[in-house]
Amino acid sequence: MTAHRAPERAIRPQAAAKPVRWAADTVATMREGARLRLDYSTQSLWRVDRMIEELRREQTPYAAVESVLRGFGAYAGEVIVRQAGGAAEWLETDGGHWIRTADGRFWDPVDEARRCFGGHGSLRLLCLDATAI
Repeated sequence: MTAHRAPERAIRPQAAAKPVRWAADTVATMREGARLRLDYSTQSLWRVDRMIEELRREQTPYAAVESVLRGFGAYAGEVIVRQAGGAAEWLETDGGHWIRTADGRFWDPVDEARRCFGGHGSLRLLCLDATAI
């Protein structure tokens, strides 16, 4: 029997390893700590936006939530990748993690989570924009 390699599109790029792990850790943490179920749906990002807004309203210091925001951004990126059905992928450049959609546009969900914390963004709207046909 001859072994065959899977098509390249079927293999998650190496750039996805860290953000996929950050997203999975966030899902587990929210389920255990906040009793919040995140299911990688666009609708779940509404709850994430609300959680970030609560952190901002409580005036939580940025340093205390930096890794949480990174996890929320990675989760939003994974929602985009999954909703795009293989037409989006993670890329890593200059230490940052970006999503490239099939139309060639680049999205930075981790930075968008930071913008949300600053009161100027929305992960839900980012996802809707990135996955709009």
